[in-house]
Amino acid sequence: MNEDLDQHSAVLADVVARLRRAMRRSARVRLPGSALSVAQLELLSTIEENPGARPGELARLLRLAPNSVSTLANSLAASGMVRRAADPRDARGAVFELTPEASVEVHSWRDGNTAALAGALAGLSENDQRAVTAALPALTRLVATLDAQTEAAG
Repeated sequence: MNEDLDQHSAVLADVVARLRRAMRRSARVRLPGSALSVAQLELLSTIEENPGARPGELARLLRLAPNSVSTLANSLAASGMVRRAADPRDARGAVFELTPEASVEVHSWRDGNTAALAGALAGLSENDQRAVTAALPALTRLVATLDAQTEAAG
């Protein structure tokens, strides 16, 4: 059984990696005028989902090194996509706030991802569509378990 689990884990890791690459390529095609990288869009999305998160918290949520988040945030601040604000919980700290332009970019990116996946799912057979839908709760739990393991190890 363990060998089967290892084999399935390897296949799942490969499929997830290929899905991420396909989603990144799709984002580039759907948003040709956007100067933002997928990494920048992911940071903006995380800021929107976690208002008031400090840079270290954003790094943890994105599983990135703090200096990587700082570099991304600095470039986004320079381009007018985020504003630095004093942390209301601790005046010594800072938080990032999205500008209205950044909010539009994030929503456009998310809507594009949803549309791309909806289109791809529509191209599958009904059996495959049902299989993907049925797998969503288990995949959601898998993400939560992986996040919990990462938190415990980190």
